[in-house]
Amino acid sequence: MPERPYVVASAAQSVDGYLDDRAEARLVLSGEADLDRVDGVRAGCDAILVGAHTVRRDDPRLLVRSPERRQARVAAGLPPNPAKVVLTRSGDLDPGAAFFTAGSAARLVYAAGGSAEELRTRLGSAATVVDVGDDPGDGLADLPAVLADLHRRGVRRLLVEGGRRVLTGFLTAGLVDEFHLVVAPFFVGDPHAPRLVGPGDFPHGADDRMRLVEVRRVGDVVLARYLLAAADDYWLRQAIDLSRACPPTESAYAVGAVVVDDTGHEIATGYSRETGPREHAEEVALSRVDPADPRLASATMYSSLEPCSARASHPVPCADLIIRAGIRRVVLAWREPPLFVDCHGVERLRDAGVEVVERPELAGPAREVNAHLFD
Repeated sequence: MPERPYVVASAAQSVDGYLDDRAEARLVLSGEADLDRVDGVRAGCDAILVGAHTVRRDDPRLLVRSPERRQARVAAGLPPNPAKVVLTRSGDLDPGAAFFTAGSAARLVYAAGGSAEELRTRLGSAATVVDVGDDPGDGLADLPAVLADLHRRGVRRLLVEGGRRVLTGFLTAGLVDEFHLVVAPFFVGDPHAPRLVGPGDFPHGADDRMRLVEVRRVGDVVLARYLLAAADDYWLRQAIDLSRACPPTESAYAVGAVVVDDTGHEIATGYSRETGPREHAEEVALSRVDPADPRLASATMYSSLEPCSARASHPVPCADLIIRAGIRRVVLAWREPPLFVDCHGVERLRDAGVEVVERPELAGPAREVNAHLFD
């Protein structure tokens, strides 16, 4: 899978699951308090993506509204607003739409179905048009290709705001790491109005539920925030990538570790021997976090290798360091083979009440980094 941004999908619906009604004016689902919350989410992203129907129907500006948040972005060396991204198959986009005219953010149009050349002529300097072809499944742009191109352009955190077809495409493709769902306290009741998503083969069914990490009242709506399995894959791949930076040795594994809070933001990283010849990845990452940091209680430790339960180089093994830090969830790619020690890190963690998730489908890449130890 190519490198891609961390993807946050955001949507609001009525109690009975509708995104909109069929009136000419757009249905307002949330109030000022939730709009301000979304503004904060936008300010924390590198780009905001919508479908062409949303541009035509809602004419969104896709800008950060708060001057303070824009100033904070500039102080961090970022443009005042995230880049704007739209997916289109038909090429039916008005150059006078607010997407193209409001603000100075970079604008990217990913065109499918052979519409790119005509769009370049019509939009001119108003946007950069990228031809990504059609996805053979549903006529949307090739979403992995879109994400790979955005990553190459420096987008590390992407906010997907819809509409229905785009949300369905990202969710069924398993390309959403975090899902923010707002429920408004009323019904629509029109069977012909657009629902949150369309039919599809979703990776999270009744037997593979999303992980609920927050429920919050925001004005008169309710926010439910979920983490999806794709988030674990995303961060575990980052840990494996970090392991490739380890100084080589014949006497220890190359391991990468990432500590992530429950909002999908990195807290700290580390890799084996990064700061000294005997340090382990989890040890390095935790050394960079204040032990009193309240985020640790709901954080996840991602490690390319099972955290050690015994070691000669330090009196406290990494499994115990994780337990002492108060981290309650660990995701790993590869169980440690009995090459140097007999490791029981998974059992040590589970005995302490830590949730341990193993992703053996990523054990291969983690092992490849250490292939020299088994030659």
